[in-house]
Formats: sequence, structure tokens, C-alpha cells
Amino acid sequence: MNVPLVDLRKQYAPLKDQIFAGFEKALDGMQLFLGENVQQLEKEFSQFCGASYGIGVSDGTTALHIILRAMNIGPGDEVITVAHTFIATVEAILLAGATPVFVDIDPDTCLMDVSQVEAKITPRTKAVLPVHLYGQTVDMDPLLEVAARYGLRVVEDACQAHGAEYKGRKAGSLADAAGFSFYFSKNLGAYGEGGFITTNDSDLALKMRMIRDHGSGARYHHDMLGLNGRLDELQAVVLRVKLPHLEDWNGQRRTHANLYGKLLSAAPVVTPIAHSNNFHVYHLYVIKTPQRDELQAWLKSQNIFTGIHYPIPLHLQKSMEFLGYQKGDLPATEQAATQILSLPMYADLENDQIEYVAAAVKNFFEANQISEPQFENANVS
Repeated sequence: MNVPLVDLRKQYAPLKDQIFAGFEKALDGMQLFLGENVQQLEKEFSQFCGASYGIGVSDGTTALHIILRAMNIGPGDEVITVAHTFIATVEAILLAGATPVFVDIDPDTCLMDVSQVEAKITPRTKAVLPVHLYGQTVDMDPLLEVAARYGLRVVEDACQAHGAEYKGRKAGSLADAAGFSFYFSKNLGAYGEGGFITTNDSDLALKMRMIRDHGSGARYHHDMLGLNGRLDELQAVVLRVKLPHLEDWNGQRRTHANLYGKLLSAAPVVTPIAHSNNFHVYHLYVIKTPQRDELQAWLKSQNIFTGIHYPIPLHLQKSMEFLGYQKGDLPATEQAATQILSLPMYADLENDQIEYVAAAVKNFFEANQISEPQFENANVS
């Protein structure tokens, strides 16, 4: 059996005719500049998220960058975030001219440790950028309370959280604004690149719309410096076809995660922890083991393909050396980077594939006579 990390073809096949019909209609009309599909997607996805305003943009990095720009965050300002995320989170901060300030993660969830945020606030802090990683939201209420006391903006990095919920409210409606990615492997993915911004702030929405279109509110009238960050009309076609299926697909991911959890319950690995306040949509299914590299190699030999999200924390990346962080500054983040392994996860995954993966994981540990995970740090459980 062959089990890919993600299988996009399975999802595409039943949608192919509808997608091509949408392409044909869009191309016949040739309204390709922020056309009907982008405009309708802006209404549909913002409503899905429970937000008042939606702005289609070119990608998730641009979404976060535009939000920070619209909030007048730039040189001399600090934005608190995490180093356990894709580099785009921090790129957006740096491209705005601001400085990222890292806090460590909760070792159980790999999400921002909200209890550490207040200690990192300085007179230069202007915003906090929590990352809803792997399909689960950060613990937002205490974070929002701290931010309100200090007058800080809060920006959700919801690039891995399409449909995730916190206390019954969807990601994208939990803070001042949120950035989404429609990268093709996301729970809601384009066939290429795409991104989205949600907010309930009308003034902020107007400004962000202008920034994504060269700072223009009317053609050839540029009231501010912006950029070309527009969502492509044909990608909007794809996303509009897929959006009505998103909740079902997320439900399938949750079902798969439950099966993984049952099958791996006796294995010496740590399976994902979903907080009771959260509706986890399992963009990724990430286990932890000190034998991560050996297990990954073994699974590959069994035609099971896995990923590591993410192997090098951002504060230790060569491109971030100028920030002055050292190894040991973020211990939970650094330890997670050596132990996390993403198993195959996508809506169309079959039960027999999950059973095959789980059996291979257990066989690895049995062959190596490992019955308990031997973590160096007792805080990781």
C-alpha cells in the first residue's frame, strides 16, 4: 500500500466538471480583475467565518502583511508571535518593517503559550500575532484580555485553521483581523496560491482593500502606497466550488483523527491534544516521539509519506540571526522541532490506509523494543 501525506487528486476528481464550468463562465465573461467570483467569495467566506468583511488577496503571507500595514505597524514597532510556525508569519512582520518578538509554545499543543505574552510587552509592542497551528486555535480569551489592557492589536494567523472554532466562534472572527492562506494543500485550498483577510472593522477593511490594490480606492487615484496583492479570479472559482464542502471535509478529518487516536493509543507516541474549548479541524495530524527521524525513515520504507512541520524553529534560522536569539531561548519550541511528525491526513483518506499507517508505527516500536516514549524533558507529555 502507498499512503501519501496528502492526495489532492482524490478531492479534485468529483469536482472537476463543476470547476471547469466555472472557468468557462469566467473566461467567457473576461471580468478577470476582482471579478464576480472574487467578490462573491469575499461575501461567502467571510460569512462562513462569522466576520463582517472579507478581502481576497494573493496569498497568506500577503494577507498578514497587509493587515499589519493597515494597522500602521512598521519600523520601531514590535509584534509578539511564536517561532514554531512557517516563516511567512515572521516575514509579514519584517516586511512591514516591524520586529518579531518570540514567546515559547505550550508543549502539549505546540500553540502560543499565552501565559508568557505579558512579560514580553514593551513600550514598542503594537500587536500580538497568535498562530492557529495544525488546525487548532490559540487560547484566545486570556490573550485578548492582556491585549486590551495594554491597548494592543491582535491578528490571527489562521492559515491552517479554516473552520476551526474557539468556544463556538470560528477562526477569522476572534480578533481585530485574520489572515488565511489558500495554498493548495490547506483544508480549503486553491489550485495554486490564494489568501484572504477577515475583519469586523469597517475602517480597517477599507484600508486593506486599498493596500491590496496599489493603495487605490478609485482607478489611478493612489491615496497610499500599496502593493499588488489581489486574488486571481480563476482561483476564486476553485475556492467557491470547494467552500460548500469544507465543513464535511473537516468532519472527515476529525473522524480520521479519532481513528488514529484509537489505533495509536497503546503506541509509545504522543497524539494530538485538542482543548475542550476548541473545534480542531486537523489540517495536520502531528504526533511526537523522541525516535522521530528513525520512525520517519521506517515509514518511508513502507511507502508511507510523512512531513515535519517544522524542523528548524524560526529563531534559529540563518535568515533570523540578526534578531539575536540563541539556542536554548525557546526550550519547548526547540524540543518540539526534534520530535514532531505529521502523519498522512486529508479528507479522502481511507480507513484501511489509516490502519496501515498505525500498524506500521506500532511495528516500528515493537521491532525496536520501545514501549514508552523516553522524553528528555518531563514537561512534554
